Amino acid sequence: MRQAVQALTDRDEQLTVEDAYQIQLEAVNVKLAQGKKVIGKKVGLTSAAMQKMLNVNEPDYGHLLDDMRVANGATVKADSMISPKIEAEIGFVLAEDLVGPNITYLDVVMATKYVVPTLEIIDSRVEDWKIKLIDTVADNGSSAKVVVGDKYTALDGVDLRTAGMSLFKNNELLATGAGAAALGHPAHAVAWLANKLHEFGITLKKDELILPGALSGAVPVAAGDTIEAKFGALGSVTVHFE
Repeated sequence: MRQAVQALTDRDEQLTVEDAYQIQLEAVNVKLAQGKKVIGKKVGLTSAAMQKMLNVNEPDYGHLLDDMRVANGATVKADSMISPKIEAEIGFVLAEDLVGPNITYLDVVMATKYVVPTLEIIDSRVEDWKIKLIDTVADNGSSAKVVVGDKYTALDGVDLRTAGMSLFKNNELLATGAGAAALGHPAHAVAWLANKLHEFGITLKKDELILPGALSGAVPVAAGDTIEAKFGALGSVTVHFE
């Protein structure tokens, strides 16, 4: 049984967001030393719904590692996590590197190979999700797993701002959203990330999967649940929990 811990901000009031990012990077380096590979990055807290839920006022980011990737339609063990929630996002796969600090929305659009439907499974090592921005940053943006759809769509002629999303749990519609929920357009969130990472000497790399943030609030999940996100013409993505 996995054990939640007390929030870092409750244990040390002097911690800064910069400290939290260094904690995250140190944890990622440990995993890289174990042979894991970075397959992408995630931006979190880009929607008003998620910022309100966690009482923060700016996005955060985390790393996606190869052992976090889940195939479309696969089954995930709920007891492999502490208190999982799930959110639907339009994932970006890059055709070229994006190097900050002056990346714009248009740079992101030009550098995108395709977009893909994704479900991010978030989880928190902190008891009862009682976290502040510093806590979620240190905890790799509260990212646990990412379920990646099978349909790849080039951005030619696609307006992601109005791209709709419907999130179903056990065939019941729980949430809807649109691309505009992520900082007005998901590409703005990717640009924010490229510029933020420049502060740490990190680049968004060609072929990396970038998650630009949830299009609605996160939904709790448990064993027995099936989650599906439908993105209209962009496709759909499903995951089961046991």
